[in-house]
Amino acid sequence: MFYGAVVWDPWLIVAQIVCLQCLYYLTLGFFLSFLVGTRVSRLTLVYFFDFATINTSTVTGCYVIASLLPSSFAGAGYMLYLIERAKKRLDFSATLYIIHLFICIIYGGWPSTITWWVVNGTGFAVMTLLGEYLCMRRKFMEIPTSRYRSIV
Repeated sequence: MFYGAVVWDPWLIVAQIVCLQCLYYLTLGFFLSFLVGTRVSRLTLVYFFDFATINTSTVTGCYVIASLLPSSFAGAGYMLYLIERAKKRLDFSATLYIIHLFICIIYGGWPSTITWWVVNGTGFAVMTLLGEYLCMRRKFMEIPTSRYRSIV
């Protein structure tokens, strides 16, 4: 697509946000089920949205942290295919983490632990920077010309 010819489409933006959010939570659920699900008797939404579960004083809390960070790496990969421009990576990452913050506030109250802020801030930075790096790397890939016939 040519970037100058693109018309502003709010439905596309909303669809991209919803897809990115869903893929992020699916990936987080996948990692939580393997890391935390083996330690607890019942895996609930507490591990997704309650700030109290993110702590370094318990092994389960460390596993929750270990689930959140790879989900950010996966989110950067998802943005590579969902969002086409590097300029939009910061916007979509910020939107994802702001929505996550609102859901956490509704579910368990205002996150009052520094660990929650550090883990989610690190996840936001990883998703944004890695997403931009992957997009730039893809943008500057060489176009293969070996499949075209030479005119000689």
